[in-house]
Amino acid sequence: MRILIATDAWTPQVNGVVQTVSQVVAQLTEQGHEVRVIHPGLFNTIPCPTYPEIRLAMWPFTRLRNELNRFKPQAVHVVTEGPIGLAMRLLAHGRKLPFTTAYHTQFPEYVKARSGIPIRFTAALLRWFHRPSRAVMVPTQSVINTLKSRGLSNCVLWQRGVDVNRFNPQQSAASKHLSYSPRDLPLDDAQQVELLRRLNACSVEKPVFLYAGRVAVEKNLDAFLSLELPGEKWIAGDGPARKALEKQYPEARWFGMLNHVALAELYKKADVFVFPSMTDTFGLVLLEAMASGCPVAAFPVNGPLDVVGNSGAGVLDWNLKTAAMAALKIERKVPLEHARSFTWKNCAEQFQGYLAPIGISASVPKQVQAIHKPISNRP
Repeated sequence: MRILIATDAWTPQVNGVVQTVSQVVAQLTEQGHEVRVIHPGLFNTIPCPTYPEIRLAMWPFTRLRNELNRFKPQAVHVVTEGPIGLAMRLLAHGRKLPFTTAYHTQFPEYVKARSGIPIRFTAALLRWFHRPSRAVMVPTQSVINTLKSRGLSNCVLWQRGVDVNRFNPQQSAASKHLSYSPRDLPLDDAQQVELLRRLNACSVEKPVFLYAGRVAVEKNLDAFLSLELPGEKWIAGDGPARKALEKQYPEARWFGMLNHVALAELYKKADVFVFPSMTDTFGLVLLEAMASGCPVAAFPVNGPLDVVGNSGAGVLDWNLKTAAMAALKIERKVPLEHARSFTWKNCAEQFQGYLAPIGISASVPKQVQAIHKPISNRP
């Protein structure tokens, strides 16, 4: 099948959207599908307001139209609601081509956190954007329920996965030797070794509470950094709020942006992964931490409720300090086993099952049963 994917999020960005789409593309390509990804790197770009690290494509309409004519896709999927996603949505809808979309980001909540604009205005725009979609792929059931309450009835569950070859509790060769050789240690890299040397050269006061991800206002990091906890707080990641937070909380260890190989070392060394966000649709970092044997502490909100739920792999509590301290008591084998039930293979199979083939009359694609049953501790 020829599959055209339009996305405003792509490398060199490092986030859950890019990770998900990259993994799905790899899985589909391995299965023999021809996948064409239209991304910002193919266009002239401008920095996203308030988030210059993200580049937005300028005038993508013409190229997307030409790509539709040349590639002749048998399925079209729109990943994001940015300029590329909007142009593809308008083109496909205008040509009466069936297409699917995805809901990766809680834009109404993000926009409100950044600007104060009421949720109802952004929710109305998203409702307009996704309404023609044959299936809006959403990562958790709780977010589906939220979208349904806002007038979107065409949502389907599309879960995520984790690469257990990359994120696991096993000691790496680099951590044993503190050296890097592309010939002798092909699975290690220079950033990983530099991180390990940095940690080895300083004393670490246990326990270690770790956050990894974007450092931005919508991630609610103050709720974590302001806690009075024993041991140390580690922050891995970058974003527009980093400078201000680093100045406000100098006692935390700030590691900056890390690649996945280096980040995997932090997950192994941390005692609890603290996830203070209240606006995420899923939170891939939750799976990465748990696959490394690190239990989770989070608020009982969309994302953690579905990924952790009542599995015992973490503690969800409106008092984040209570959750963090209680998570210290969880045996590391519990989150490890829970995370292994989420695979990228299953994610790609669900994605393919939801696609709306062009030229075949269909309404919403048949619901693909989630191989991992959603977990919820909601009453």
